[in-house]
Amino acid sequence: MIDDFSSKVLKIALEIVERASERGIVTRILGAVATYLHCCHDESTLFFFKNAGRLSTGTIFTDVDLIAYSKQNKQLIYFMRGLGFDENKIINALFGHKRLTFYKDQVKVDVFFDKLEFSHDVFFGSEPGKGRLEIDYPTISLTDLMLEKLQIHHINKKDIIDMIAILMTHEVGDATEKEVIDGRYIGVILSDDWGFWYDALENLKKVEYFTKKFRDDNLISLDSSLKVLQNIEKIRTIIENTEKTKNWIKRSKTGTSKPWYREVEELNV
Repeated sequence: MIDDFSSKVLKIALEIVERASERGIVTRILGAVATYLHCCHDESTLFFFKNAGRLSTGTIFTDVDLIAYSKQNKQLIYFMRGLGFDENKIINALFGHKRLTFYKDQVKVDVFFDKLEFSHDVFFGSEPGKGRLEIDYPTISLTDLMLEKLQIHHINKKDIIDMIAILMTHEVGDATEKEVIDGRYIGVILSDDWGFWYDALENLKKVEYFTKKFRDDNLISLDSSLKVLQNIEKIRTIIENTEKTKNWIKRSKTGTSKPWYREVEELNV
């Protein structure tokens, strides 16, 4: 059972996506809420979250992160106003072409457009019917959720735990199945971006380390840990065997002697 505030966050996220869909506006849930919706079908994953310290702050998630298409930017603004959300007028005026921020009942909602621009970029497309948002509902696809986590340069324990939860409850395999991680797509994306490739592999090492630690500390079952480790190895093998582009090869020669990721700063306005 999740806490009351997380329940409110979850309800708001689902309501936005559902009601937006009724109006032909495509939005999908990102981050921790998306992880929960994909992984927490039974109590075992919640127990893992609790045992691993994911609930140490008393709540499993605190806000809503969504992604939409920039072609529907204006429609989305009017839609959110119609639902009774207040706007962060400064953020929306300065960055409205790529993200919007709203508030309601003490819950913050961030809406990103077309791509996530953090340590590395994760692309979704810019208009309905021509992007990746329609792959799944009400969240982004498992594959894009993994990329969202793998791109983080300064990754924290919370995101590592989320990746473990994804890998212990799903398989790496055929892209045609919704609840399967498309390792092939991950390999293709990383084969064109050396910096993203480097951080993704470093993060998989950290996921592997914590999986073994949680297993040794009896915070995750042996079977679950083996599944996570096997999935990590599958993803690694696919990444290694995917042919690299000229962009990747050129950037690889510089390596870590120059910055290979974007520094991320929180917007506090």
